[in-house]
Amino acid sequence: MSRNIVTFHYTLRDTQGAVIDASVGGEPISFLEGAGQIVEGLEEGLRGLATGTKAHIGVPAAKAYGERDEAQVQRVLKSLLPIEGEIKAGDQFRAGTDAYAPIVTVMGVEGDELLLDANHPLAGVDLEFEVELLASRPATADEIAHGHAHGEGGCCGGKEGGCGDGGCDDTGSGDDKAGGCDKPDCGCKT
Repeated sequence: MSRNIVTFHYTLRDTQGAVIDASVGGEPISFLEGAGQIVEGLEEGLRGLATGTKAHIGVPAAKAYGERDEAQVQRVLKSLLPIEGEIKAGDQFRAGTDAYAPIVTVMGVEGDELLLDANHPLAGVDLEFEVELLASRPATADEIAHGHAHGEGGCCGGKEGGCGDGGCDDTGSGDDKAGGCDKPDCGCKT
């Protein structure tokens, strides 16, 4: 299967019509098909659309951020968490120091315990996307190998905050050509 880099604008609403997020007025989103970079149902809805197409794509919770899992709601002692300062209901933080540790929401504070919810805030929510497909092109071998779209200038677009001089090496060392990727989640690191 050939894989494409797809670029689009979107407005995301809940089923009552309230806007949750939008790219319109900012940078469009580009993703590598099949890399899990956007929710499954949205990727399925974008597949096969022609450039310039505007469409409505409804995505059920199961193909978005999943159904709510009450097992993801737990009581935890504050002293066991990597957080400082006052904590109140609604606060969100990463549950560990690892970049891939889940982000949790504080549902309640009861003395020395916190009621934490590790479900995604949109778990259990059906989503409605209004999209405009701006571009679709075949992915390069480098993009497929790195697992993401490369912008103008090479890996990570060569932009500030990207991978050094904007080019990943081909040695598999995880470093860019300048000798060190300064964006740990850019995909250059393997």
